[in-house]
Amino acid sequence: MRNTTLLSCVLITAVGLVGCERHQAGGQLRGQPYRVTTTVAMVTDIVRQVAGDKAEVQGIIGEGVDPHLYKPTRNDIAALQQAEVVFYNGLLLEGKMADALARVASGGRPVHAVTELLDKSYLLQPAGRPGHVDPHVWMDVSAWSQAVEAVAQALGNFDPPNRAAYTENARRYGEKLSQLDAYVRRVVQSIPERQRVLVTAHDAFSYFGRAYGIEVRGIQGISTESEAGLEDINRLVSFLVEREIQAIFVESSVAEKNVRALIEGAAARGWTIRVGGLLYSDAMGPPGTYEGTYVGMLDHNATVIARALGGDAPAGGMTGSLRNPEWNLRLVPAERP
Repeated sequence: MRNTTLLSCVLITAVGLVGCERHQAGGQLRGQPYRVTTTVAMVTDIVRQVAGDKAEVQGIIGEGVDPHLYKPTRNDIAALQQAEVVFYNGLLLEGKMADALARVASGGRPVHAVTELLDKSYLLQPAGRPGHVDPHVWMDVSAWSQAVEAVAQALGNFDPPNRAAYTENARRYGEKLSQLDAYVRRVVQSIPERQRVLVTAHDAFSYFGRAYGIEVRGIQGISTESEAGLEDINRLVSFLVEREIQAIFVESSVAEKNVRALIEGAAARGWTIRVGGLLYSDAMGPPGTYEGTYVGMLDHNATVIARALGGDAPAGGMTGSLRNPEWNLRLVPAERP
């Protein structure tokens, strides 16, 4: 089943590129705005930044929704079929949408993975999962900047008369991402070295950890389809107690039961752990908010992590726009007696 999904994703990219060439060869002037459909919100946001007013961009997978488990609805299928261009993350993040994306690509429409420009040597391969790579590349701002470039190239090929506009939009947005990358690096490095450990609900932060120098442990694997067993929980509890880790984090798109189990397990061994805050991993914040943008998502994550682990980060984040950088208001209790 997994091999079939992987093959589908390969076919999506191949057929999508053919479709793109077919549109370009036609040479027709595009009506504005044309329709673009995207999958996860992180992709939706960068496509909107690059497309500007040339396209109407519709995202399928919204806030708080886990893309690993998401199955497209009838309306989603219609949105994909009605789109003139489709963008998705790739790397099997949207595994249950592979067949739907392949069908759209086979109809001649351009279908693009925004990760298609990333060098294979950059990608992380989790132990015990041969043939699979970690899809959470947006956690490294420098990598997501390459995704922005992939979008600009794809839109330029689809709509050649506006290629310069897409290139300029991508350049200006890239400057914002460079500022974001520097901010994340600075505040994470301000955390005392012994406390520079990030424990979250699932393993979505490995690229973040590698890029910004923080050790990362996830309760579940890279996909939330994997289940954490009792042995996994106990092993991580031992790690937390031995390292005297004071804070762990919940995620907006992942159930909290395993985080609760860690807190209770540590309490049984006499060590108190608090919830450092809520992080955005596979989904961004609510639409219309700062945290509902890619820049706001990473600003929020870096600020919450740094402040919870003893680092130096302003309460309002990089731009002063964060609504609540503490985010200790989840179902998991902030502290255990």
